[in-house]
Amino acid sequence: MSDAEGNLKDETETSGETEQEEDQNFEDVDNMEQNPKDDISVGKESQEEEEEIGEEGEEMEEEEEEEEEEEEEEEEEEERVQEEQIEEEQIEEQIEQIEEQTEEEQMEEEQTEKQKIEEQQTEEQKIEEQQTEEQQREDQKVKEQQIEEKEARREEEWEEKEEEEKEEEEVIGEPQDITSFQEASANLLYPSSISPDMENPELLESLTPGQSRSDRTGRSEFSDVDSQLEKIESSQFPYEEEQPVDSVGAFSQRSSQSQFPQGPEWQAMEEMPEQERRVSELKKGRLVADSEEEKTKRLPSFLSEEQEEAFQARAGISKDSLVSTSTEDSLFQKKEATSVYPLTLTWSYGWNSFLPVLYLRDENHRVLLYVCGHTAILFNVFCNSQHHLQGHSNIISCLCVSEDRRWIATADKGPGCLIIIWDSFSGIPVHTIFDSCPEGNGIRTIAITRDAKYLATISDAEFQQVCIWRWTLAVDKPACSLELPKEYGFQNHLIFNPANNRELVSNSRTQAIYYLWLEQKNMLVHSAPLLTEKTFNKLVGKFSQSVFHLSQMQILSATLEGKLVVWDIQHPHLPTSSLPNLKPCKLVHLQKEGITVLTTVDSYIVTGDIKGNIKFYDHTLSVVNWYSKLKLSAIRGLSFSKTPPKPPTDTSDLPTDCTLKGDLFVVRNFIIATWDATVYHLTVEGTKLEKLFVEPKDAIYAIACHPYQPLLAIGSTCGIIKMWDYEKKKYLFSRVFEKGLGVQSLTYNPEGALLGAGFTEGTVYILDAMSLKNECSEPFRYSRHSVTHVSFSHDSRYMATADISFTVAVYVMIVKNGQRVWEYLARLRSHRKSIQSLLFGIHLDSNEPRLLSLGRDRFLIEYNLTRSLKDHLEVLDIHRTDQGTYPTCMVWYPPLTKELFLLMCNSGYKVKLFNATTKMCRKTLLGPAYGSPIQRTQVLPVKEALDLLKRYLVFINKDKVGIQILPIDGNPHKTCAIICHPSGVASLALSHDGRYAFTAGGQDHSVIQWRINLNALDAAVSLGGKDLTPFYGLISGGREGKFYRELEDYFYYSQLRTQGIDTMEERKVSEHIQLSELPFVMRAIGFYPSEEAIDDMFNEIKFSEYVETGSLIDKINLPDFFKVYLNHRPPFGNSMSSIRHSFNVLGYTNSQGKKAIRREDFLRLLMTKGEHMTEEEMRDCFATLYGLNPEGWKSEPATASTRGSEICFEKELPDEITAEIFTTEILGLTISENSEQ
Repeated sequence: MSDAEGNLKDETETSGETEQEEDQNFEDVDNMEQNPKDDISVGKESQEEEEEIGEEGEEMEEEEEEEEEEEEEEEEEEERVQEEQIEEEQIEEQIEQIEEQTEEEQMEEEQTEKQKIEEQQTEEQKIEEQQTEEQQREDQKVKEQQIEEKEARREEEWEEKEEEEKEEEEVIGEPQDITSFQEASANLLYPSSISPDMENPELLESLTPGQSRSDRTGRSEFSDVDSQLEKIESSQFPYEEEQPVDSVGAFSQRSSQSQFPQGPEWQAMEEMPEQERRVSELKKGRLVADSEEEKTKRLPSFLSEEQEEAFQARAGISKDSLVSTSTEDSLFQKKEATSVYPLTLTWSYGWNSFLPVLYLRDENHRVLLYVCGHTAILFNVFCNSQHHLQGHSNIISCLCVSEDRRWIATADKGPGCLIIIWDSFSGIPVHTIFDSCPEGNGIRTIAITRDAKYLATISDAEFQQVCIWRWTLAVDKPACSLELPKEYGFQNHLIFNPANNRELVSNSRTQAIYYLWLEQKNMLVHSAPLLTEKTFNKLVGKFSQSVFHLSQMQILSATLEGKLVVWDIQHPHLPTSSLPNLKPCKLVHLQKEGITVLTTVDSYIVTGDIKGNIKFYDHTLSVVNWYSKLKLSAIRGLSFSKTPPKPPTDTSDLPTDCTLKGDLFVVRNFIIATWDATVYHLTVEGTKLEKLFVEPKDAIYAIACHPYQPLLAIGSTCGIIKMWDYEKKKYLFSRVFEKGLGVQSLTYNPEGALLGAGFTEGTVYILDAMSLKNECSEPFRYSRHSVTHVSFSHDSRYMATADISFTVAVYVMIVKNGQRVWEYLARLRSHRKSIQSLLFGIHLDSNEPRLLSLGRDRFLIEYNLTRSLKDHLEVLDIHRTDQGTYPTCMVWYPPLTKELFLLMCNSGYKVKLFNATTKMCRKTLLGPAYGSPIQRTQVLPVKEALDLLKRYLVFINKDKVGIQILPIDGNPHKTCAIICHPSGVASLALSHDGRYAFTAGGQDHSVIQWRINLNALDAAVSLGGKDLTPFYGLISGGREGKFYRELEDYFYYSQLRTQGIDTMEERKVSEHIQLSELPFVMRAIGFYPSEEAIDDMFNEIKFSEYVETGSLIDKINLPDFFKVYLNHRPPFGNSMSSIRHSFNVLGYTNSQGKKAIRREDFLRLLMTKGEHMTEEEMRDCFATLYGLNPEGWKSEPATASTRGSEICFEKELPDEITAEIFTTEILGLTISENSEQ
């Protein structure tokens, strides 16, 4: 009987028994219904029977479950049998296919062999008939030699094969079973010689799935399995013809020859029939592939930190990213590297008090973040060191920091504004957003999310734009943007919701705006309800700042009336309804003082007011604690430490809150910034208030360096003078003057004992340099206007000042009663425009001081101090320095030559050298051209006498500071400059040893200290080339360009012109031209100098060797002519703007709204004003311009007296002449609109 029949019989028997039991149970129930009196006695018996029935039911259920499991197992066995049958059938089909393929291959091989034999036979027959026996012997000898060489080669190759097999045996080992065969196959596919570093199995397990070892190690010779097989085959079977790798069969056939050691398993396989061996190899190949798939499935998705470090160490990979390896303490542990730049920022004095001071770290280092001009500064209080985040070319307008204090975002406003995200651990900029506000003036405010993933900005424009940036994706376009109506006011405060990155709030003085970022739709929606006094029937006041409520869907906006507006954020209940909106809920009168700062920390809402009070509220706006006795000015900003406060202990000196319980008030330490530019640190435990630094709150225009000590004096218009030790970066002492006195200028006397100070309302103080006390009993009050210049004579006998009313005042020191006393001598309004420089000098013959002043009115005035009397300042000499441009500054030229010069800079980017005695212009040179002319310059002091042979000039222009190597010759490589104050440079000072330069920024409230590295500038000059090489780059096309070729042609044509064009005499070949030809060649190449400029050129060339040789020069060669041209021509060419400016001054507005000059007035101006022309010269010029004179007219000196054609001005010239008509129609020139760079 089968198992199935037995199981069926058992099931029928058990089913019969259960039916009988059920019938019996029904009969018992009927009996109980018939005899209700016996229910109580029968109850116990029925309970026992029910328990027995329950136990029997459980046993039956267990038996049924076992039977079901057995049935499932049987079904699975049947399925397995069927699968095995299917697999066997597939294998048989494959075997049949293989047999067919082998039979076909054998047939093909037999046919090819037969063909080869027949061909050989025919060839041999032909050879035997054609060749003799001697030739056959020679052929046999050659064949024997070839056979011997082949055998030798084969032996060498077999030896190499054996060595390779030994190496493979060491790597692969002897495969004793299927698993060993799989490992050997895997090792063959990924040889260890490719990646010897991957011997660690744990490291192999941690590699990324789907990634080959060749990709992971970076040193593999193969990219995939096919290329590996081809490489192995080419190395191990050099004589085998190339055949395609046909799945596993070809691989197993070739690998069985010599790749694996011949173990017992392989011997048994060789003894098998060919078909069975192929089937077994096919199964093993499947197992190998399956094992490889399982390995890749087991690989994790990434490396752990320890495994990554181990892998990088084994693979020789270095971590190049300083951002990933930096820690909080690494920034200030770096050693200061040697600078490769001529000017390097080393320290910043002052800070922009309109921006907050942020608290970055408060553990091992107390690090603050603030802004100074266009630089963000990380200041370590304990180490007294700064790290500068340099990258902006405009003034930084706003900044923010992430919650973890790791990421800093700064933005500026100006042309080409930037947004830069910095890593605070390393000080490295990780991302820069260029041209973030192309249509506006830059960024007004910026905010960052709590997780630092997103940035939000509001532009500084008439129509402000709100943008959200996904900066972590390194994109330069915002994710979404929104343009705000002008009616909303100027939004100047922005913040994200700490609990939701999609919500923001901003406010102006009159409007608060709620934003919701619909990220999926790339939309930014907003709600801006109008709030007036009628909303609450009370005065609300101007908004200062806004924040999100800590626990409710509300926004809080503080006002300057001490009130708090509570806004409800209302979200729609249905997704199809309207967008969220903002609704004013209530107006809370928190305090009397105006609230200037509103922020949140932990569970508190914090306010700072105009009286210097700091108050903490809970979420119900109930006051918890306040600081009112700190005696601070108005609060500008509050920034809390990222370090949570320590739990209070029995020894904690914490204040108590103002609740009834009187609990300890626990909060983080924080930084306080006030409106008077003072920064404090408050330690909550013990209420310790520490003043970190006090800086000027107003503009800084005055700085001066001591002539012998490392002292720097800084004066601000707020009336404070601070003294610093610039070597130790240490504040020494200061003096605050009475209200209304603002420091405008500072100068030390040559001995360093006195400090002269000029103030904004005209007062002049002479102070003791070491104490800043008055040297005189009373200050001098002889002027009512700001004193811009203060200067001492070399012997400290005289002091001179200049003010903005064009007046020069002189003070003299006399001896009274055995004491030195300063007295007022005289003052004179000697200029018609602002005084640019005030300078003392020395008379060479008498060693007496001489005083000179230079004004924007183009006059250089020298005063006679010896003949000046009380209230009478005598003028010795007046000399005009420029014609079209105006001078900007002057300084004494160092004694590099025998002749003493005054160096002057003008608005045309030129540097002129004037003889100190005769005031003759001796040289005109191309000065530094960095966007604006030089405004102030000083000669760099030297340390030793050897340094006197090579001197340098330090200068400032509108926004840069630079260095110029002396002597100036127009070489562009001898100068460099860097942006120091984008809003404008106000003053310049140099250290006594020439190591540092100091620049004052004026309105940016800062002074920057620059380290000077002269070797870097000298290296740049040496790399720029010698002789004329640096000058060729100043013209279009360079040395081989069209312009220089034309210059050469004109130069040599001038030689022919002087000798006569049609002369029959012998030509005299020369390298020079006559000095009289210089202006003609200049005009021929497009430079039209004035008569005064021509005289300056003649003087420059004539007297170039006069001091050394005493002789005058009357000719010039081509290289010198080229330099003279480059130094005298306009640096940026002629511009239409300058011509239009002249017409705006001389002309009138015509009917078309343009400035024009009438024809009669135009001709009269040419003959009467400036370098006026005669009527004959004017007619000749216009006849030539209009083409009335013949070609070549007056081309030779002999024909210069020939009278030209007559011209009728009424016929040729229009009635009204505009700038465009004069330029294009009369002169026939094509001039650019603007020449500025």
